[in-house]
Amino acid sequence: MISREQNELMTRIGPGTPAGKLLRRYWQPVALVDEMQGERPVKAVRILGENWVLFKSDDKYGLVDRHCAHRGADLAYGRLEDGGLRCSFHGWLYDVTGKCIDTPAEPEGSRLCEHIRLRACPVVERSGVLFAYLGAGEPPAFPDFDCFVAPSAYTFAFKGYWDCNWLQALEVGIDPAHASWLHKFFEDEDPATSYGRQFRGTPADSPMPITKLLRELDRPEIRVERTGYGMRVHTLRRISDAHTHIRVTNILFPQAFVIPMNAEMTISQWHVPVDDTGCYWYSIFTSFGAPVDKDTMRSQRLKTYPAPDYKPIFARHNSWGFDAGEQKQRTFTGMGFDINIHDQWACESQGPIQDRTKENLGSTDKGIVLYRRLLLDAIRKNEAGELVVDVANASGPPAIDGIGPTASIDEYWKESDETRRRRSAWAA
Repeated sequence: MISREQNELMTRIGPGTPAGKLLRRYWQPVALVDEMQGERPVKAVRILGENWVLFKSDDKYGLVDRHCAHRGADLAYGRLEDGGLRCSFHGWLYDVTGKCIDTPAEPEGSRLCEHIRLRACPVVERSGVLFAYLGAGEPPAFPDFDCFVAPSAYTFAFKGYWDCNWLQALEVGIDPAHASWLHKFFEDEDPATSYGRQFRGTPADSPMPITKLLRELDRPEIRVERTGYGMRVHTLRRISDAHTHIRVTNILFPQAFVIPMNAEMTISQWHVPVDDTGCYWYSIFTSFGAPVDKDTMRSQRLKTYPAPDYKPIFARHNSWGFDAGEQKQRTFTGMGFDINIHDQWACESQGPIQDRTKENLGSTDKGIVLYRRLLLDAIRKNEAGELVVDVANASGPPAIDGIGPTASIDEYWKESDETRRRRSAWAA
């Protein structure tokens, strides 16, 4: 049972909060590279309860305090010129490091700008996502996760907004049992038309539609284990004495997971707090087979999470698109065929911040239980100045969805990962 104090400790992420200080020790996604295209790559960013402005100048990115150091005007409306971002109020100019390099309204020869600097954070581009380090001291090295190692042609990045606390959004990815219910489809489509869609194709080494497998095998065995990068979850659905379906998923501490999308593609997804009651998910799709069809992937997702703010077309205001007729005949939820909306409903309907003191957890929640222990332990260690989970030296991790021999299923998923990497144009 989670106490009210523990729930507050895990969910509140503003400046100075214990969880906020922990998350600031890790690289955080702040925007898609796609959002910084065009003639004026300037974007207001709110993350971890703070307001910033992101801009690109001379092929470098800067994330600086959103308000001018002069009299607090909003730099999101500034002019991108002369090697930086210029405030539209009095023309003060800032470079990507936050340094003021011009105060044109001051008298000729003024050296005022030499003493002016905005808060700024380092920004790096990885696989179509811009990551920023908001913490103190030197940022950690980037781990060699597959989504960062794969060449650009083999990755695709996207994002979407959910109107709830980051932790309940993350926890839906640590709960593999829900897939047989929340994502239950009463009809099986042709797997050949499933590109870019999760839970609509086939597992590795089997022609069985994943929709049929999830629908008929709805009482999975779940195993969890700690790893150097966080934790690993094994979800097993026994088909027969001879064959078992296994799904291997991973939690990258502190707030990302890596799951299989299909036999050839994985999804690495971060849940990034905007503030205590809203978050963005950032996904990097990574292909071990053919290069990603980015145009198809993008057009599919923009229909539900349209630019420029990537907020969903279905949400609380329109009951997440719920249709009672559809629920009776076609889908378990009655909320369409985009599983992101299913997950969004499950998380948002709990309220802005879930009251975990009222939960009654079951055996299928063992992954969530372990993650909360890891998170609370890391928060306490960070507050005490001790080392927390270090993912800098991590690689992989394996994310597998396949059907193998029941008697040697643990060997099967490892061999499946090795085979996929060996056949890949980049992962070998």
